[in-house]
Amino acid sequence: MKGFYRSTYEHNGEKKNMAVTQFEPVDARRCFPCWDEPACKATFKITLVGVPSELVALSNLPVVEEKVDGQLKTVSYETPVMSTYLVAVVVGLFDYVEDHTSDLRVYCQVGKANQGKFALHVAVKTLELYKEYFAVPYPLPKLDMVAIPDFSAGAMENYGLVTYRETALLFDEQHSAAANKQRVATVVAHELAHQWFGNLVTMEWWTHLWLNEGFATWVSYLAADSLFPEWKIWTQFLDESTEGLRLDGLEESHPIEVEINHACEVDEIFDAISYRKGASVIRMLQSYLGAEPFQRSLASYIKKHAYSNAYTEDLWAALEEGSGEPVNMLMNSWTKQQGYPVVSVKVKDQKLEFEQTQFLSSGNEGTGQWIVPITLCHGSYDVRKSFLLQTKSESLDVKEFLGCSVVGSACNKDNGQRGWIKLNVDRAGFYRVKYDDNLAAQLRNAIEKKYLSATDRYGILDDSAALTMARQQSFVSLLTLLGAYREELDYTVLSNLITVSYKLTRIAADAVPELVGLLNQFFIGLLQYPAENLGWQPKPGESHLDAMLRGELLTALALFGYDLTIDEAIRRFNAYLDDRNTPLLPPDIRRAAYVAVMQRVTASNRLGYESLLKVYRETDLSQEKTRILGSLASCPDLDIILEVLNFLLTPEVRSQDAVFGLAVGSKGRETAWTWLKNNWEHISKTWGSGFLITRFVSATVSHFASLDKVKEVEEFFKAHPNPAITRTLKQSIERVQINAKWVESIQGEKNLSDAVTELAYRKYEIARWI
Repeated sequence: MKGFYRSTYEHNGEKKNMAVTQFEPVDARRCFPCWDEPACKATFKITLVGVPSELVALSNLPVVEEKVDGQLKTVSYETPVMSTYLVAVVVGLFDYVEDHTSDLRVYCQVGKANQGKFALHVAVKTLELYKEYFAVPYPLPKLDMVAIPDFSAGAMENYGLVTYRETALLFDEQHSAAANKQRVATVVAHELAHQWFGNLVTMEWWTHLWLNEGFATWVSYLAADSLFPEWKIWTQFLDESTEGLRLDGLEESHPIEVEINHACEVDEIFDAISYRKGASVIRMLQSYLGAEPFQRSLASYIKKHAYSNAYTEDLWAALEEGSGEPVNMLMNSWTKQQGYPVVSVKVKDQKLEFEQTQFLSSGNEGTGQWIVPITLCHGSYDVRKSFLLQTKSESLDVKEFLGCSVVGSACNKDNGQRGWIKLNVDRAGFYRVKYDDNLAAQLRNAIEKKYLSATDRYGILDDSAALTMARQQSFVSLLTLLGAYREELDYTVLSNLITVSYKLTRIAADAVPELVGLLNQFFIGLLQYPAENLGWQPKPGESHLDAMLRGELLTALALFGYDLTIDEAIRRFNAYLDDRNTPLLPPDIRRAAYVAVMQRVTASNRLGYESLLKVYRETDLSQEKTRILGSLASCPDLDIILEVLNFLLTPEVRSQDAVFGLAVGSKGRETAWTWLKNNWEHISKTWGSGFLITRFVSATVSHFASLDKVKEVEEFFKAHPNPAITRTLKQSIERVQINAKWVESIQGEKNLSDAVTELAYRKYEIARWI
């Protein structure tokens, strides 16, 4: 799915072809001879010859000339000044919906036009927002957005002709979930942001890719928050930040500004560093500078560099001029060196002591040092302080800094017993925080008493989980902290809590397999309160976030083996098999039901699996297909897992969707690894040098936890090299090494069994029907 390629689809039961381009990063050269580098901007004259006259032919700008000769036509275009990777052509049979006021159309397969209406609405509103925010109007006379059946990336920002996977552009009111709706909104906003950040002003070289992707990611949240404030999208942004932190905690990470010396290296940096860390440091900088000077400086930057190229330093210069702050000095440590700090804070002799060290998930010592914007609250969000930590450590007098003499008692009498201290308020900074035991206990109490914001509850949990993996905190201390979230109801916090719980169950399966049942029981107890609060059926007028949360909670309860959830899910799934419009299985809980069904499937009881395959084959909704693919491999039966993996390589699964089916559990790791080795030649040939092949490696290798497996993986890929996976393979192997050390640490914890038993049997108010 690179260069000028063919996508296939069905129309009235007949297989049809669609011609599509995907040139980013370095594949325009596959289509026409060119200086295929972002700095080499030009206008391009394009002529398509021999196009069947009934087909729609699109490019970056409107048609300049069209000549029809019988059943064929010749179509000509001329592009604006732009880089080669943004040139685009699409030819196919399409329906469309349009907005005449903004010359905007959404194209899709015939019969799916209604599914493009939501994306059209988002695009119209987003263009208006960006015109005002960037103080520069959209510069082209039209904007087309096209849903492509076979498409490797999520979307591509071609100037004036944006291409998407169907899952990222189309929304079916009856069969798409709330999470699908949010994804369409954020992806459309991301791609339209590129029309300014990337297309109008383009990075000079791939080293500065983050200028495109980091900014488009950050601005997409700005747009989504403006359009849908009820989504609390800036709280959800923490998931972006966490993915950046997770990758950047590896020694095999890379700086935001990474040296690129060969075309084959570019694909692998379209990763969580360029997108998510990039967006996170932008959020951190905007928080530090203030929203108004930040926006004003961005507008100045875009106007100055329009239709040309820019370096990271050009952006810093504009922000420095607009804010009066030394932005270049502040930000160099964040973009030119890899990694990030963990800031340790403790109280000693009426002093608040801060120390930064590079955080590494391996627990090793790093050498990095940053200029860290510290924000801090004490006992209340009304008592807020900030300063720049510019050295390795700093000590501040408590009374002078906070206005009180004893940390642990409130500075403000109205705060009662709220003596907690929280660093990195709202987790606006790209760093982790480690508290001394007393401060950590006070924060745990503040979580239980509901004193803290959702963003801070999220940050405390996520930092603690990372510190536990790095063996800087005990396994038991993290489980104890999790207990403080037993009445949590916020979607983003609970979603992260579920992710942490999955991770702990996986590592426990290697370290203390005899305790996995008790851990599952503990996690079920934690999740039953919010699950009872939501129930199975959507409530009239319920929030977008509750709709998303219900599905995640029920999926987790099924994976943790809660029989009552599994039984109810199977009952509803059977009703859905009889009637695809039944209200018993709305889209938001379908994945939960599919996962629950697969928990009971075995090689001798295949009915649930066969039923899911039937649904997969009958639906033409891409989102439904990926929902099913993402559920199949959760089956605990190894024979079924192998069958699922083999199914991914059949023509029934589009190439871009195969990676959704790789999410096997701990029991299936060895089966998946053996399958990967046996099919590597086919996988390597089919997925070639694109980023999708890296997903096969990371999904299959990363979850192991033994040094013997590291040696086996290294030996296999030494004998079967592929330059496109070099960085991903190193990162995956490092994760296995981290897991191995973590297993050893957990096995050395005293009284772990007693602590887990006590937590598992701690009584909460439990609903017996969830």
